[in-house]
Amino acid sequence: MLFTNQSQLTSRLHAARAIGNQDRKLQQLARIDLLIIDDFGLKPLRAAHDEDLHELIAERYERTSTLVTSNLDIDEWSDVFPGNRVLGQATIDRLRHGAYRLVLDGASYRTPRPDESGAKPTLAKNAGNTASWHPVRGPNQHPAGGSITAIMGGSNRAVGYSRLRSQLWAAKRSGTSERR
Repeated sequence: MLFTNQSQLTSRLHAARAIGNQDRKLQQLARIDLLIIDDFGLKPLRAAHDEDLHELIAERYERTSTLVTSNLDIDEWSDVFPGNRVLGQATIDRLRHGAYRLVLDGASYRTPRPDESGAKPTLAKNAGNTASWHPVRGPNQHPAGGSITAIMGGSNRAVGYSRLRSQLWAAKRSGTSERR
């Protein structure tokens, strides 16, 4: 398993390309059972980085599992590929095919700092934080809004996949489940 964010991953791939080790790096990343890419879409991808990410996702497609987290709704993911929308759509299609989608809605769990007067920040009680399961389908078939989206697709052989899948199914059966 490897946990990384989009910026770190694309920087590693770009560096490998610069020194002539791109194929070796792609094969190394393609063999990892579960690749978790955090903060997808916080920054748009530059021209060479979008190609590197596409090649990695294409290499992993239906062979190993990839989990992607984002503050963007899936319908907004194409904006991450401003230089090549066609390449972006092909990458997103591979990520979405056969994937599960988990949407986390509600207030942030990050506690704000106290203001200068020393008063403690006020947090809403029972802010209604929820997690809900959605199979990935076409655009506009998912709830939108201030949510974090995590999708997972790929091989059933991934480390931790069955545990995540059972949690997703439990959320599906109950409609939503409170996040504590």
